[in-house]
Amino acid sequence: MRVLITGGAGFVGSHVADLLAERGHEPVPLDNLLPQAHGRPPDYSARHGLVRGDVRDAGRLAGLLRGVDVVCHQAAVVGHGLDPSDAPEYVAHNDYGTAVLLAAMHAAGVGRLVLASSMVVYGEGRYRCPAHGVVRPGARLPADVAAGRFEPRCPRCGGELAPGLVPEDAPMDPRSTYAATKAAQELLAAAWARQTGGEVWALRYHNVYGPRMPRDTPYAGVASLFRSALERGEPPAVLEDGRQRRDFVHVSDVALANVRAMETAGTPGALVAVNVCSGEPHTVGELAATLAAACGGPQPRVAGGARPGDVRHVVADPARARELLGFRAAVSFADGVAAFATDPLREPVRPLGAR
Repeated sequence: MRVLITGGAGFVGSHVADLLAERGHEPVPLDNLLPQAHGRPPDYSARHGLVRGDVRDAGRLAGLLRGVDVVCHQAAVVGHGLDPSDAPEYVAHNDYGTAVLLAAMHAAGVGRLVLASSMVVYGEGRYRCPAHGVVRPGARLPADVAAGRFEPRCPRCGGELAPGLVPEDAPMDPRSTYAATKAAQELLAAAWARQTGGEVWALRYHNVYGPRMPRDTPYAGVASLFRSALERGEPPAVLEDGRQRRDFVHVSDVALANVRAMETAGTPGALVAVNVCSGEPHTVGELAATLAAACGGPQPRVAGGARPGDVRHVVADPARARELLGFRAAVSFADGVAAFATDPLREPVRPLGAR
């Protein structure tokens, strides 16, 4: 199987390329090497013949798509970013780039896509009110966050909610620029599938961590931010009260989910969304404390507050991934975080848009 991997030198894409090669497939990694993720071309990408190029370059894509069986679309600007001034760049890379790629796939007759989506499309996770069943809480009020009232309340009665597992049929409710672009990617890919009869797996990654993460930038994940603080001898700063729940999934498991999707027939004319998670939820405070212990560094400090657009709890239901892809995460939280204490990270050059 010949696979074009956009973002093939990136955090997830490079691990996908390695695993494809190990399983006898032919990865074709394409990467623009954006400076907020790459300080220089990474050494590990050379082994697969990295092609330097932009996913928005239709001419370059036309040549690369010849003989390709499936496209694995990882290229994106990721993370929380700086502020809404990032929006044009997020949309240009994530959404316009996806549109160009889908058009090029149609022209080349390539009908299978594995799309890197994200749990951020859900906004808040799933909540149940004792009186009103499953409800969708609204955005948290700044006054509540400032007062340390972090838990969402029932939008109908104001009562306490119990967080649960979010399934793939939960409605999209993106609450950041990045989240909005990931939702748009899914909608574009779904429209392409309906129009062409193509097959799309949309893999909704939960909190991915592991070797090759970009270092401390506004586009890095929370595990990388904690690790960078510890390397500076500083305690990791945990927002809110540290009790917000997430599902931390190791990058090697995410790579496996991608390859399973490429090796599994999808549904012609449809996008099928799948949570990619460990099935082992933990709090952000627990991640910080476990990583601090593994690094032999200072214990975390609880900073309070929250970034605009942050959500409280997002914990995934892994059932569909097991059923459709035969995927189960293999790396435990304890083992993965212990290894992450010394995993190699990547040095970025500058934030997006910096001169």
